[in-house]
Amino acid sequence: MVRLHGRYQRQGGFTLLEIIVTLTILGLAMVLVVGYKPPWSRGLGLRGTAAEIVSGLRAARSEAIVRNRPISFEIDLNAHRFQIGSGPALQLPMDLTITLVTVAGEQRGSQMGGIRFNPDGSSTGGRLSLADGQHTIALGVDWLTGKVNVTDVP
Repeated sequence: MVRLHGRYQRQGGFTLLEIIVTLTILGLAMVLVVGYKPPWSRGLGLRGTAAEIVSGLRAARSEAIVRNRPISFEIDLNAHRFQIGSGPALQLPMDLTITLVTVAGEQRGSQMGGIRFNPDGSSTGGRLSLADGQHTIALGVDWLTGKVNVTDVP
């Protein structure tokens, strides 16, 4: 407070107590936000990974049609990565079991292979299986149309 012409006038600002209370509330809110972990479900993780791969397969098919040249969807089963054409490799969860069945010309050793999409939308075809120990999802690529199908395997 400042004395001005015989009267006390309050200056603008915050007291130390107000600042401490505000910082305490903000600190508690940060603890809640940082400590929050969304619930994890193995089934949801498996479905999310399947959706990511399906998206990659469909993107490879679309790119082949748009660019009017063959584009490969390559998957490395050991490293759990896939790549579309010359794009960046995308990592998949390491705790999943991934298998690939494709034509002999698209296999590169026992742990690498791919599915090639042609400019007319067709492909070499193939089948990917994703398993987490309890559930299995099969992803199929039709060789004639290049369409991707997803099936839950009982």
